[in-house]
Amino acid sequence: MAVGPEEAARLTGHSRSAIYSAIANGDLQAFKSGKRRLILVKELEAWINRLAKENSR
Repeated sequence: MAVGPEEAARLTGHSRSAIYSAIANGDLQAFKSGKRRLILVKELEAWINRLAKENSR
């Protein structure tokens, strides 16, 4: 399963611009399918887990 940046933002609670920044920084992998940019849900979950681990106390 894959979602667009808008849906990724909704699912994670991040802003759309934060999703695009993570993609630009290489922290979140995305791919193009035609004109759409998509993010695998599996990759999105891994990114959120990395953020949680890095920012946990």
